[in-house]
Amino acid sequence: MKFQQFIEQQNRVKLKVEGKNLERFIKRLIQHRIALLNIKKINRKTLYITIYEKDYEKIKELKTIYHISIIDTYGVSKVKNNLKKNSILLFSIIIGFLILYMLSHTIFQIEIVYLDKEVRTFLKEELKNEGIHSFQWKKSYQQLEKIKKNIVEKNKDKIEWMEIETVGTKYVVRVEMRKLEKKKTTTDVRNIVAKKDAIVRSVSASSGEIIRKNNDYVKAGDIIISGEIKLNDEVKNKVSAKGRVYGEVWYEIEVEIPYHYYDVKRTGKENIVYTFVYFNHRFELFNSKPFHQKEMKVKNIWKHVMLPISFQKEQQVEIEKTDQIMTKNEAIDKAIELGNTKMKERLKGKEKIIDIKTLKTTQKNSKMVVDMFFTVYEDITAYAEIKEPVELE
Repeated sequence: MKFQQFIEQQNRVKLKVEGKNLERFIKRLIQHRIALLNIKKINRKTLYITIYEKDYEKIKELKTIYHISIIDTYGVSKVKNNLKKNSILLFSIIIGFLILYMLSHTIFQIEIVYLDKEVRTFLKEELKNEGIHSFQWKKSYQQLEKIKKNIVEKNKDKIEWMEIETVGTKYVVRVEMRKLEKKKTTTDVRNIVAKKDAIVRSVSASSGEIIRKNNDYVKAGDIIISGEIKLNDEVKNKVSAKGRVYGEVWYEIEVEIPYHYYDVKRTGKENIVYTFVYFNHRFELFNSKPFHQKEMKVKNIWKHVMLPISFQKEQQVEIEKTDQIMTKNEAIDKAIELGNTKMKERLKGKEKIIDIKTLKTTQKNSKMVVDMFFTVYEDITAYAEIKEPVELE
């Protein structure tokens, strides 16, 4: 059965027929081979009949003295009639959904979480240079990761750690700036203080007096190694405190992982390879350890004027591509792995992760959101100048 015939059989009309001697009218319809799908007599002068929609025009020609009106329609015709009747409402709903979709996928605000106004202005400019600004279409997770890496790479001397998170219709940017130690002259006197809230785990001093010991809880700015040398609570001498303090520090971070996870990482391995290209066939010369996945910068050394033949020099960089559709548990594991990697990127020297706890997992649209709590062994050494008391005259 053809599709058109199937549609015609589905399109039916229920009619109300009014008049005298309805039996004669029914016989006339049968004589003209009009299929009567259903007949229901209401009273002596009224009956309901159901026919195929294609026969309706024939009935109108045969009705003569009878009054015929449409009671209901069925099939595709009914759908069309309902769409036509509610076209304004449907149009409004579609426009509303489009506007809602556009609003929910547009960034209206960039929030930089940092106290220093100069740092916020600096970061705002860097983000703008990378295409992050208000009233723009939301960028993907991979795009934000790439932008973040670009900014940190360009400002290694200023930025220690950075995160760009999409929260509703805004980007929340968190950053930790690298604190550069100012060069001190030998006449300066200072204390070593805690850079952040922590539990002291290791203190060593080559100059100054240790006043906070292992397992002591300290807040940011608390003195750990004092430059004031005291005897019987009386300051006998002032020196420049020298040493190193490590403490147990805590971080809570949120990691978002799309169920369809795609990522490209550079391994750091590079190769210079010479290739011969002949009619779209590429031959590597003297490359004993070719990369399975790579990015290339190509420079033509020689190219034939007429034929598609060339000799090239390629700067190859090995990459690792991940293209994976994950289950819920796999997404959680991947988020934990990514959070662990991000935290390790912040650490240097003897710093290390002590413990990781998963606080909460939430499914949001096509992403898995994992809240993680890190306990970190970290260098919390900071310096504070010892100022001489002002004598009042």
